Amino acid sequence: MSAYRREIKPWEELTIIDDYMFKLVMRHKRFCKRLIEKILNIKIRDINYLEEEKSLKLKYDSKGIRLDVYVEGDETIYDIEMQVRDYGDQELAQRTRYYQSMIDVDSLARGALYKELRSSIIIFLCPFELFDRNRHIYTFRNICIEDKNLELNDGATKIFLSSKGTANDISPDVRAFLDYMNGLPAANDFTKEIDACITETKTNHEERVSYMTYEMKMREAHDDGRAEGRAEGRAEGERNADLRTAKRMLAKNKSIEEIIELVNLSREEVEELSLHSK
Repeated sequence: MSAYRREIKPWEELTIIDDYMFKLVMRHKRFCKRLIEKILNIKIRDINYLEEEKSLKLKYDSKGIRLDVYVEGDETIYDIEMQVRDYGDQELAQRTRYYQSMIDVDSLARGALYKELRSSIIIFLCPFELFDRNRHIYTFRNICIEDKNLELNDGATKIFLSSKGTANDISPDVRAFLDYMNGLPAANDFTKEIDACITETKTNHEERVSYMTYEMKMREAHDDGRAEGRAEGRAEGERNADLRTAKRMLAKNKSIEEIIELVNLSREEVEELSLHSK
């Protein structure tokens, strides 16, 4: 069984930490709003979904990102990501940096001035250990190295939540949600409601069909990538064989015309080989 097939779970086995199910649950405003409020220990009047699974790609040659939950509330933009795969602390940190830049540029692209940029909070939910500190929550803002009490106040906040933490650093409600991420039974009203939502969602025929379509597209994309990789591998192998043949023929003092008749190389390539072989 390939690693790819292990990543695509059967519909019945999806849980809150699976990207697809997390997005379905967070489409319900009551869950999304309450999760933000519980993590940040604040109250929000309301949230608006900027776009469902927001896609940010600013240039045709730039690396695009797809945001899981992209909402705004009380003049702040919130991006909540379920990060199932442990890329390592360094890459996760760089991912938040890139997400932040894309969100900011997207705001400016709509005509905002720098001073009009709204505060943004990126939240990564991680079902694995982080930063070797045994904490559940890590909040990062830009501060002055020379004076740790001086904050830049650029409005950018990045929060990592680890379900594997052991410190006593979060509220019981947040702890219940992280335990639920770990596969433990729902232990409070909030996680019980989410669990009931997931159970109900799994009985929804339309959602099941949508997931099957998504799964099929993912498999097709994977198979296309493997086929392209094999084709590129064959092409590279054939080119390397032609290069080796051309070098052997040059060593035997064969003419460039004779070589290009036999191998699939341009005259310029053979002439370059000839110069290096002298």
